[in-house]
Amino acid sequence: MKDILRPCFKQAELEMLCRFLGELLTGSQIGYFLNQIGVEDIDINTTKWKRLFNALAERQNKDQAGNKIFSFVNAAFQPARFVGNREFYNEKLQQINNILVFHGLEFREDGSFHTVDKAKTLSEAESKASMLKEALLNRNLHKDLLAFCKLELIQENYFHAVLEATKSIASKIREKTGLTSDGASLIDEAFSGENPRLKINGFLTETEKSEQKGFVNLAKGLFGTFRNPTAHAPKIEWNLSEEDALDLFTLASYVLRRIEKSV
Repeated sequence: MKDILRPCFKQAELEMLCRFLGELLTGSQIGYFLNQIGVEDIDINTTKWKRLFNALAERQNKDQAGNKIFSFVNAAFQPARFVGNREFYNEKLQQINNILVFHGLEFREDGSFHTVDKAKTLSEAESKASMLKEALLNRNLHKDLLAFCKLELIQENYFHAVLEATKSIASKIREKTGLTSDGASLIDEAFSGENPRLKINGFLTETEKSEQKGFVNLAKGLFGTFRNPTAHAPKIEWNLSEEDALDLFTLASYVLRRIEKSV
């Protein structure tokens, strides 16, 4: 991002951004990251968010660009800082990205910024979220899907929305089994073998065992399609339409319901 002159943040945007960051960071961390990106810490005797706001606002006015603000977000949100505290990280990341979307960017779990559809106003972003949410509700999809897609609904980032939906599948399996693995390994540990931890049917006849194997392949295929590409090629861009996203949400909903009813 060094070579691109980034537009300035509006005062309200920067204030809200600094409030969120003030909840995330300690005073010493604010000082450390400001120093790391080369921004003077000009007001250390005030509240955390005001301290950060004053430093970043002054530098933005000097540069007539928002680059240092993005640099601070990048430094503060590196995923390695939140190992073992993923839920908290995702919550704060959502708050920050709700502001960054107005600049056509989002910060993701791979530790870098990505281009997304730019929201010109808050009402526009909320309208996009409302339309997709209504479409999901009309299909009577599993309730857990909505909880995992708030940020993506706002940004109308359909590929990433389905990616988040697959995380709800992993969460449901862990909740029922106590397992801690992820992806295909988690599905195999939960549903494969001669005596699976979870069974989607009676698992007595060859037909039932065949259905269980088919379910395993279906769930692993869903994970492989949407989780592995972003893990191994984070800059990948998929032109996923709303119609395709809704169909894939439907598939994720089916998988979730079978997991929920499994014994």
